[in-house]
Formats: sequence, C-alpha cells, structure tokens
Amino acid sequence: MDAITGAIKAIEYDLPTVERRYDELMKNHTSFRIGGPVRAMYFPCEVSEFETLYRVLIENGVTPFIMGNGTNLLVCDEPLEMVVISTTGLDNIRHMGEFEISAGAGVLLSKLAVFACKLGLEGLEFAHGIPGSLGGAVYMNAGAYGGEMRDVVKYTTAFSASAAGIFKVIESEHGFSYRNSRFAEKDEIVLGTVLHLRDGNPESIRAKMDDLSIRRRDSQPLDMPSAGSVFKRPKDGYAGSMIEQAGLKGFTVGGAQVSEKHAGFIVNRGGATFSDVMKIIEHVQETVFKKFGVKLEPEIKTIRGEIWTLS
Repeated sequence: MDAITGAIKAIEYDLPTVERRYDELMKNHTSFRIGGPVRAMYFPCEVSEFETLYRVLIENGVTPFIMGNGTNLLVCDEPLEMVVISTTGLDNIRHMGEFEISAGAGVLLSKLAVFACKLGLEGLEFAHGIPGSLGGAVYMNAGAYGGEMRDVVKYTTAFSASAAGIFKVIESEHGFSYRNSRFAEKDEIVLGTVLHLRDGNPESIRAKMDDLSIRRRDSQPLDMPSAGSVFKRPKDGYAGSMIEQAGLKGFTVGGAQVSEKHAGFIVNRGGATFSDVMKIIEHVQETVFKKFGVKLEPEIKTIRGEIWTLS
C-alpha cells in the first residue's frame, strides 16, 4: 500500500464526514481552467477539522498541498500523486468591534469587500475585483490600485505542522513586502485573518468599488480564463507595458495567448494546456530580456510532475 492510499484510509476512519473527492481534476478548481487529476481533494469546514486532516496526512507520510480559490495557480495536465486540502470551506465572516472584521481563509475578497461596504468600513475597495480568497491574498500580500493587504491586516490565525500548531501572527510579524509575506517562506498556513478598517460612507465606498470595477473591465480580459497578472512588477517599469512594446500582444501557442487587451495576462482561449502557457511564459521572458535587459519573474505558482513540485 502506498502512502497516499494509507492516508486516505486513515482519513476515512478518523474524519468520515469531511467532504472529499477522489481523482479530482484540478482544472475544476483553478481560474486558468487547466490541470490534471489529483489522488484526493478534501474540503474542511472548520479550523479543527483542517488541523486534524493535516495531521493525519502528515502522520501517514503525505504532505498535502493547500489551496484556496486557485486564481494564481498553473497546474500540469498529467495525473498528480498528491493530496489537496481546499480552504474554500473556511468561509466564516463576522463583524468584530467597531472597525474590525474577522474572516476565514476561504472567504472571497469580493464578498469581503461588499461585507465591509455594507458596514460602512473603508479600506478594502481595492480588493473588490481581485478574484482570489483571503488566505491567498494574505499569503502573497495581494494588491491593486494602490492598496495592499498589509494596509488592512491586523492579525492572522495560522497553522504550522511543527509543534506550534495553531497560533497568531500579529501586525509586523507578517513580514509583508511586495507580493510576499512570511507565509511564502515558512511552513505556515493561513486559516483566518482579522482586518482593521476605517469609518466610511457606504455610498462613497460602493461608488469607489464600482469605479474600480469599470476600470478593470475596460483594461483586463475578464471574459476569459486566466490567472491575472502573470509576472511581478519589475523594479523599473511595468511588465505588461514591456511585453506590449516587445510586440507580444496576441502571441499564441495552442490554446493559450498573451491577451490582446492586457499584455500582462495570459488567457486560455479554449483547450489550453500547461505546456502552452509555459511556452508563452518562457518566450515572453526571453524576448523581454533581449529587448530591455529585464528578467521578468512569474507571479503565478506552478505545479508540475507526477511526483509534484511547486515553483
């Protein structure tokens, strides 16, 4: 019996009620709509359920992959010998005190921004159009239109497979930097976060969110599957602008294409494969480096190989 089979049997015994799917296609859980099957995917709905699930897997020699809404992920098409824990079920959200909101890692940023708006709390307007969930947003310090998660995060409830278990990360301990945090560097998983916002007017907040939504629709290919901006912003300039100036708008490989609307996006025009997208990424990096001497660094995470690796 291999380790994953043993772990699956142990979970069936210890957590008989947790939602599970076997041989689940990752393309059903990524915004790129790309990705082959994994051995098992679990959907815990409580922090305690997540903790037990994770520990059972580790005790049986299996390190799970933790994912949220899959909006920053490119997965290979081949079957993957891996177990996935989805945090989408950790979607509790509540008002705490005058200016604070507590939310689980699986809460969509769009839902969180609307919740804050109804309470007349401002500071999350920038997040309304970001398609990911809170856990991933904290993990990568997501941001847009001048706002970032580090502007609003007060403390985070996290989990470590080490003896620390469940613990809190407070304010500067998050180690936020551009599209990065301590969670990207350590063996720690975001389970929920408390946000500190500001008093505001619901109508003004809604107007700002509507304005940003219009700007996104006008400038981004929201009608096609993608993973958002593919590359991190270089020190000088913008990745999308450099890609466009390099003449790569519309560059196509198979079913994947550099968006004709925004060159910083790669879109799935239908039937795109992992290989199609990777070929475009590599060609864009080579072309931009030759023209500008700038090496673009991918913002998206990739999963590849039968024995999976994350890069």
